[in-house]
Amino acid sequence: MSELTDIEKAAILLISLGESDAAEILKHLGPKEVQKIGEAMTQLDNVPQSRVETVVSDFLGVVSDQTGIGINNDRYIRAMLNQALGEEKAKTLIDRILMTTNTSGLDTLRWMDARQVAEILRYEHPQIQAVIVAYLDPDQAASVLSFFDDKVRIELVMRIAALDRIQPQALQELNDMLESQFTGTRTSQTTTLGGVRQTADIMNYLDSSIEAELMESIRETDEGLALEIQDMMFVFDNLLEVDDRSIQVILREISTDVLVVALKGADTGLQEKIFKNMSKRAAELLRDDLEAKGPVRVSEVEAAQKEILGVARRLADEGEIVLGGGGEDMI
Repeated sequence: MSELTDIEKAAILLISLGESDAAEILKHLGPKEVQKIGEAMTQLDNVPQSRVETVVSDFLGVVSDQTGIGINNDRYIRAMLNQALGEEKAKTLIDRILMTTNTSGLDTLRWMDARQVAEILRYEHPQIQAVIVAYLDPDQAASVLSFFDDKVRIELVMRIAALDRIQPQALQELNDMLESQFTGTRTSQTTTLGGVRQTADIMNYLDSSIEAELMESIRETDEGLALEIQDMMFVFDNLLEVDDRSIQVILREISTDVLVVALKGADTGLQEKIFKNMSKRAAELLRDDLEAKGPVRVSEVEAAQKEILGVARRLADEGEIVLGGGGEDMI
């Protein structure tokens, strides 16, 4: 009998808890986490009672009378996600999880591998490419851009920065291009898409080397635009301007190993800010770890810092913290 993954354990636990309690838990997860757990739910099939007991021993009294977990879960998952996220927000996620045919072409791209999306876009007109990349979540958009060469990347970033609103018929044509049939209500309003802020968000997720090259190319073409993008970007040094409570929330979600590597490349001021937002004992241990840590490659430091920034942006998007730095309404 194969070992359960953490995601599978979470799926069994949530199904065992019941719709109301599971929905309450899901409210505190990000959409990608919910997607992973939801997909695991659909794959569960007649989970043995012994496995349920090992995962949810504290809830044995609740689940002991349940049988056949994994049978006809579609209705359960749909109801639970609707309750957790609201019907409108849950629609795309539910469609993806349950593998239905109700997801529009553009929304389907959001759940595809970045390399696949890049291949789909490779021979399209640059403006179509820019609109679609702007439609994606910033982290996915950054991954898609990484599969294009420098010349294409700079053109797409410039086009994304110049975008503002797009007419519904244009989005409809993109959907028609990506799929032959789809369902859903057509919007009668223009859609805000792209712009300098979206560009800055995408740049935040790019590898540092690609980001630096892109910014230099943008600066050569339009110095004013480069300054606008730079002002809206949230970089590791901006953590110095984040309030202490928010720093403490971020630190609770970062492993010590990642934090040590990230701080190897941070200035003394930022290091001290981190130390003062930890317990005295934890700060002493972190100082010791930093001193004992040998030389670290720049790429490793940048990767660790990007990971921490990703956590910070997620927490900000969820309303758990407020990020300052590159603008009052950065996120």
